[in-house]
Amino acid sequence: MVAALPSIAVEDAVPPAASGEAALATRQRVIVYCMNFAPEIAGVGKYTGEIAEHLIAEGADVTVVTTPPHYPGWRVQSGYGNRYSTSMQDGMRVLRVPLILRRNMKGIWRLIAPLSFAATSAPVIFWQILRTRPATVFCIEPTLFAAPIAQLAAKLVGSQVVLHVQDLEVDAAFAVGHLGSKTWLKKLGYAFERMTLHGFDRVVTISNRMADKLVEKGLAAERVSVVRNWVDLSHIFPMREISPYRAELGFGERDFVVLYSGNIGAKQGLNILLQAAEQLRPASHIHFVVAGEGPAKADLQSRYGHLPNIRFLPFQPYSRLNEFLNMPDLHVLPQERDAADLVLPSKLGGMLASGQPILVTADPDTELAHVLGDAVCYCEPGNAGALADAIQAVTIGPAGRKDARLEIAGTLGKDECLRMISLAVAPAPSTD
Repeated sequence: MVAALPSIAVEDAVPPAASGEAALATRQRVIVYCMNFAPEIAGVGKYTGEIAEHLIAEGADVTVVTTPPHYPGWRVQSGYGNRYSTSMQDGMRVLRVPLILRRNMKGIWRLIAPLSFAATSAPVIFWQILRTRPATVFCIEPTLFAAPIAQLAAKLVGSQVVLHVQDLEVDAAFAVGHLGSKTWLKKLGYAFERMTLHGFDRVVTISNRMADKLVEKGLAAERVSVVRNWVDLSHIFPMREISPYRAELGFGERDFVVLYSGNIGAKQGLNILLQAAEQLRPASHIHFVVAGEGPAKADLQSRYGHLPNIRFLPFQPYSRLNEFLNMPDLHVLPQERDAADLVLPSKLGGMLASGQPILVTADPDTELAHVLGDAVCYCEPGNAGALADAIQAVTIGPAGRKDARLEIAGTLGKDECLRMISLAVAPAPSTD
């Protein structure tokens, strides 16, 4: 097991290393190797983009090998082509490679997309590492499929290789049914994962349970660190005035608004939330807003879009995100039970920082429940009736402690978390 860490704190979570600021100030070269990157505004791409920007600000020379922005809608954003390209972005060199995409990214297609990235990026990452001889190759999971070629090239030139685990993708793929339940495929997937994980010098992940699982997969505990995903507390905070979004969306003072904002995919369990909304249809003062994009959105819209108490919206502009997160009377964080400890939802930081009440579908023994304590209220995962009852109960009673929500959010400050990431990326001191 990984040594016990504070539930949220990151101060002692990174293994000993040279000062990140000092090491990076010497213009060390860092190659970031990732399937998702800025300007994606949700999930892994957002955080990886901010890590790269932070390394640049500390003086590092950063090159990024990635794909065109495509998440969470699984289609290439306007202004980008699904092809090889090179550009300068915020002081870093960004090399983008094509990948195989389709709108309905389910089943085997969730495997084909990262495999295609691994194939198209292999010659690019291999040559970039050999040519630039970086101090650190910083890989992001997902996707782990691309890592072996980077590990090989790094070994040839003496670079350290660091992995940032945002998602235990093999476990999650089987937990939510993307790859079925074939025993041989599971054995193959876990064998590849174990082999690849042992090729990293350091591994940073975002939760204690994920760190424990990495140790169970054979990694030494001293090589695994925890730095949680962060929130920009200067951008997301409780508003004193009523959010203008309520009037813009036509909600009155007596309306009770329930919000889900984020990726709309298999791991989120949004079908349960919308089943609960259907059950609450007679309560005309309760309204549901689902904002975001993802592979499950079209199906959910076709099944529930006709209901008068449900409204689907796209992602809202980042410049107005604070107003949007302060708009609802209740944030809901639904999750599939089997994926509860395989990912730690990135949207949670913004929910907490807004100060608004939160309802989480999580079992008591999950890390999510351990971290959040009495800051939020809880409901059994996968039970639409229980979720509907919990939402109705919140309309007339408290939903956790606001002071506790803000206290937890305060430990997720962007600057401190990024500083800890840079410590992990900085090369370990020489033992010569």
